[in-house]
Amino acid sequence: MPATAVEQEHRVTPRELFFDLVFVFAFTQVTTLLAHDPTFAGIGRGVLVLGALWWPWTAYAWLTNTVDPEESFIGAALLIALIAMFLAALAVPHVFGDDGVLFGASFLVVVAMHLALYALAGRGNRDLLVAVLRLAPWTLLGATLILVAGFADGPRTWLWVAALISTYVGAGVSGTTGWRVFPSHLAERYGLVLIIALGEAFVAIGIGVSQIGLGEVAAAILGLLIATSFWLAYFDFFSIRGERMLSDLPGPDRVALARDLYAYAHLPMIVGIVFFAFAMKTIVGRVGEELDWVPAFALCGGSALYLLTYSAIRTRVERRLALSRGRFVATLALLLVLPLATEVPAIAALALVTFVCMALHAYELVWWRDAPTESRSLVPSS
Repeated sequence: MPATAVEQEHRVTPRELFFDLVFVFAFTQVTTLLAHDPTFAGIGRGVLVLGALWWPWTAYAWLTNTVDPEESFIGAALLIALIAMFLAALAVPHVFGDDGVLFGASFLVVVAMHLALYALAGRGNRDLLVAVLRLAPWTLLGATLILVAGFADGPRTWLWVAALISTYVGAGVSGTTGWRVFPSHLAERYGLVLIIALGEAFVAIGIGVSQIGLGEVAAAILGLLIATSFWLAYFDFFSIRGERMLSDLPGPDRVALARDLYAYAHLPMIVGIVFFAFAMKTIVGRVGEELDWVPAFALCGGSALYLLTYSAIRTRVERRLALSRGRFVATLALLLVLPLATEVPAIAALALVTFVCMALHAYELVWWRDAPTESRSLVPSS
């Protein structure tokens, strides 16, 4: 069965983008889960589900970074994984209830398929095969615990926590030796999934509008401005530089940085965007009412988490506590807005968050005005 490891950079293919479509639906389903359980416990369960969904996406992104996704066998296997992932996404709104078994069984198929394909790709590369075998017990244990949680009669949350600890910690302790990373493809892949998540925010705004009035139009515009600020924060200052940092490192160091900056650090960005989408779905349906604490937290806390992640990335790169000054100040401002967001109409709370985001980018355009141009200059001319 052909599953050949590639030996050079390649662009993201249409088949990979087609595979990603299922995650548009999956992220939307998490927003639905949060809407059905708008409590802080529901927020916690939503984070667990996002953590579970993120792992197969990032795992398959690394797989297609290593193998040629256009090979017919790989394409067929990706289709099976896509179908299983879609079934898992269908179960998300009731994953902690009656649909837990469907989610767990589908999730286990997705994980097992990924490991099998990676092992096939490594059959001619002993180091890669050994790396896959080091990772396999951790991820299979995590997927199995999620399936067991589906059968459990009592509280299932702790089984989910144990599953994600096994998956994410296991990936960290299993080491970086043997894995291969092609920086341009990986950076492009993660940039595209960020756009997918932002697209889900657009969908949430549209779904949340039950009638169109002046307030709803204003809320939609403000929400789109915040989503645009998320896009600017990533693509004007990080995406190209992240690729360049990977390109400048050799073997295991490159793999370790790719794991930390992309497989791990992009998850809180996705969580922040999905929280923002949930908040927007609530706000556009009740623009004149005061927000409860949970949607207010999702609005302010989600935006703050997204911005704070960049300080975490900078700290990892520089290997010391290093805050992105403007974004850290904006994070603090968003957290200060949180108590006020529950005391004013939802449209006013949204306007405050929009002001903070726009002020941040005005600051960055003034103080870092050459950074976007410098980043684009790093892209080799064709």
